[in-house]
Amino acid sequence: MAQQRNRVRIIAGKYRRRLLPFPDVDGLRPTPDRVRETVFNWLADRVENADCLDLFAGSGAMGFEAASRGARKVVLVEKSRTALQCLRDSKALLAASEVQLHSGAAEDYLARSAERFDLIFLDPPYALNLLPALLPKVGRMLKAGGCIYIESDRPEQFAGWQVLKEGKAGAVRFALLVAGSSE
Repeated sequence: MAQQRNRVRIIAGKYRRRLLPFPDVDGLRPTPDRVRETVFNWLADRVENADCLDLFAGSGAMGFEAASRGARKVVLVEKSRTALQCLRDSKALLAASEVQLHSGAAEDYLARSAERFDLIFLDPPYALNLLPALLPKVGRMLKAGGCIYIESDRPEQFAGWQVLKEGKAGAVRFALLVAGSSE
């Protein structure tokens, strides 16, 4: 099934095949179906009953996919009011009680939250090159044995992190990281 314009499809789980709208917001680019399918295949044994954080939620594709696949809690953080309203609408459409929405900048959420997560989705706007600065901050929110999904448009260095899996689809580079040496 092809992705429709300004709609993202939930691939598997209880919300499978549902199409969720997302707005035209500068820099918002949902993770492609092919990449999400690969990543969630990698995460198959980690998602159920996990506490998840989608720090730059945008369309909510990663967070709603995690919720669909049995995550206990999914926190979506989004600063765009327009995108946040679409996330609210999608949460209501799915009756996704496991999804919590937080309005505001990712950096503000990191500064004020003491929550810890099993899975963190970190997909900031590519042009801002935020991954190097955010990884240490996000790392303190990771539960023991947890992992971080990162997405970028360029090769990244992961000092202090071990790459479990990585891939590339077109211009999108993505990886799963766990705490530990990058060597």
